[in-house]
Amino acid sequence: MTSKLGRVLTAREIMSLVSGDLEKVEENLRLESVGSVDSVSQIAQYLQSNGGKRLRPMLLLVTCRLFQKPDAQAIQLGTVVELIHAATLVHDDVIDEADTRRGKPSANVLWGNHTSVLAGDWLYMQAFQIALRLQRFDVLELLITLTQQMVDGELLQLERIGKIDISEADSMELLDRKTASLFSACTKLGAIAGGGDAREQALLGDFGWNLGMAFQMVDDILDFTSRESVLGKPVGNDLREGKVTLPLIYALETASAAEREQVASVLRSNSYDEVPFATILEIVNRHGGIERTRKRANEFTAKARTLLEVFPESPAQRALLAATDLVADRDR
Repeated sequence: MTSKLGRVLTAREIMSLVSGDLEKVEENLRLESVGSVDSVSQIAQYLQSNGGKRLRPMLLLVTCRLFQKPDAQAIQLGTVVELIHAATLVHDDVIDEADTRRGKPSANVLWGNHTSVLAGDWLYMQAFQIALRLQRFDVLELLITLTQQMVDGELLQLERIGKIDISEADSMELLDRKTASLFSACTKLGAIAGGGDAREQALLGDFGWNLGMAFQMVDDILDFTSRESVLGKPVGNDLREGKVTLPLIYALETASAAEREQVASVLRSNSYDEVPFATILEIVNRHGGIERTRKRANEFTAKARTLLEVFPESPAQRALLAATDLVADRDR
C-alpha cells in the first residue's frame, strides 16, 4: 500500500506525462459540448466544469504513449470516452434520483429528469458523431459494444434494486458491464490510436478491464468508509438507493438473521431512519466485508500489473503501473 505522499507523486507522474494532451481534450470538450439547444449545451458545460479527474481519457492517452505521442486521433478518442462517461453519469443520477454529483447539485436537480435524460442521449450521440469522423469501423464497433454493455448493466442493476439476495457473481457482472468495460475500452482505444497490433490491443484491453474492476470495488468500499466532503456524495448512498454492493454481499454471507433484517429494513425504507448507517457499517466490518473486498481489488490490480510486464519499461509503462497503485489506494 503506497503512502499518501506516494499517491501524490504517482498522480503527478501520470499527469506530467499527458498534461498537454489533456489540455487539448479539454479544449475539444468545450468545442464539442455546444448543441443547437441551450439546455443541452448548459448541461454539457456544467458537467465539464464540475470537476472530475478525467481518468478515462488519461488512461487512453497514457496507453497511446506506450507506442507513440498522441496525435489528433487520440485527442478525439479521449474526448469520445469522456463524453460517454458524462452521459452515463447524467443517466445514472436520473435513475438513482441523486441530489449531488462531486459535491454539487446533479443535473437532474437543476434541469429536471426529462431534460437530463435527453441531454445524456445527446452526449452519447455526440460521442458517436466524433468517432464517426475518424472513419474507423473497428473503433465504432468497440464503442457500440461498450454502450450496449453499459446499458445492459443499468438494466441488470434496476432488476436487482431492493433485493438482498445478491451474489458475488451478480456483483461481478455489474462491475464488468458498468465500469470495467469502459476502462477496457479506454486502454484498448489508446493502443489502437498508438498503432499497437491486435495482441497488444487485447492485452491492454485486459489491463484496463482488471483496473476497472478494482476501481469499482474500491468505489464500493469508499461508499462505506469515506466522508461526504471527500466522496462528493452522501456516504452509504448505495444501500439507501437499494444497491447491495460487494462489501455488504460478503458480510451477509455470515451475518445473523437479525443483522440481515436490519439491512433489509434499510432496503425497504430507502433510508437510515430506522437502522442508522453506523449500524450497517458495523455489520460490514464485523463480518470482514471491507477487508475481503479490498483483497479482491488487490487481486485485480496485481493481474493488471502482470499484463504490463510484456511491454518494455518506459515513462508510459511506469505511469500505467503507478495507476494501479493509485486506483487501489485512493480515498475518493
